[in-house]
Amino acid sequence: MPNLEELYNSIPTAPLKLIALEGCRDIANIVNEHLVDYRTANPTHQDISMAFKGYSESNYLVDCACPRFGTGEGKGVIRESIRGCDLFILVDVCNFSLTYTVCGQKNYMSPDNHFQDLKRIISAANGKARRINVIMPFLYEGRQHKRTNRESLDCALGLQELADMGVSNIITFDAHDPRVQNSIPFLGFDSFMPTYQFLKALIESVPNLKIDNDHLMIISPDEGAMDRAVYFASILGVDMGMFYKRRDYSMVVNGKNPIVEHEFLGDSVEGKDVIIIDDIISSGESMLDVAKQLKERNAGRVLICTTFGLFTDGLEKFDQYYEKGYISKVVTTNLNYRLPELLTRPYYMEADMTKFLASIIDFLNHDVSLHRVQTPTEKIHELLEKYNNGVGN
Repeated sequence: MPNLEELYNSIPTAPLKLIALEGCRDIANIVNEHLVDYRTANPTHQDISMAFKGYSESNYLVDCACPRFGTGEGKGVIRESIRGCDLFILVDVCNFSLTYTVCGQKNYMSPDNHFQDLKRIISAANGKARRINVIMPFLYEGRQHKRTNRESLDCALGLQELADMGVSNIITFDAHDPRVQNSIPFLGFDSFMPTYQFLKALIESVPNLKIDNDHLMIISPDEGAMDRAVYFASILGVDMGMFYKRRDYSMVVNGKNPIVEHEFLGDSVEGKDVIIIDDIISSGESMLDVAKQLKERNAGRVLICTTFGLFTDGLEKFDQYYEKGYISKVVTTNLNYRLPELLTRPYYMEADMTKFLASIIDFLNHDVSLHRVQTPTEKIHELLEKYNNGVGN
């Protein structure tokens, strides 16, 4: 964890408690273990003063549930006291593996269902907790962040609902467009990037990866991913290229204008490993088309890094592209539910976010600056130095 001295010399806002909705309890258990380790190792707060009551605990997770009636209606239940606590509620709105029964019929949980359960838990906690913070790695309706025609503004409305319910801070990762926070100007809103975790995963899983301008290039698959690609390329000191999507605006398929072709802007990728960086793999069609075009331009290994791997159309086409050599590695975080079979694929690598998430919670609980957490440039430079020295040896 960065800047530990600042944590050691600060007083927590209130005793820390963590609530995990059912869809993200696996990752919450690991985050809880990291928090226990962090605070057990803190030598400053081992006294029994009232300011640090409940600081070092063996468990920060709160027992809760969202049971449903036979009609499909539900309720939120918190089974232990959270009065006066700094409450962090963790929710994965993309976990489609969970089911519930409506009049005897099995239904799968949608993002709308998860968001409704989140509001139920907030409702059960409100008025009791000292402060409520929502950790929503995949921002609910984040791709519906602006109005183009006569259509709904779902993300802004969802954020405003949370504000009206008394939420103080919203923590998300790689928001599709962070400007949506303008809809809640009086709330804390932080969108974190997994750049360091991506680089660490690539270094661990890609043999003989040479991180220099002669052997590596960063690719933005569309205009929306430009900021991510520019930062990654700048910190690694390599060139960047970009594809832009030429769409058919005369028709709409599955809620969006279909892509006619991807056009490439940038220097030659011939012989270079390329890293395609984006926020989401949804169906993956766009990402795979970009990977194929790069290989047709004689690129070396194609390495894909995305924060959220949803794979809504399954893994079959990714398997085919791996067998054909179009892609060499796919890296996603463990912030959302992933298909169990994905974890067995030879091309898949997980970027573990649990330590990062635990450190964010710890920093927020102490109300200290998140600058070092949000901009891990120093950590990335240290990692690169160690890696380059190791390669040199």
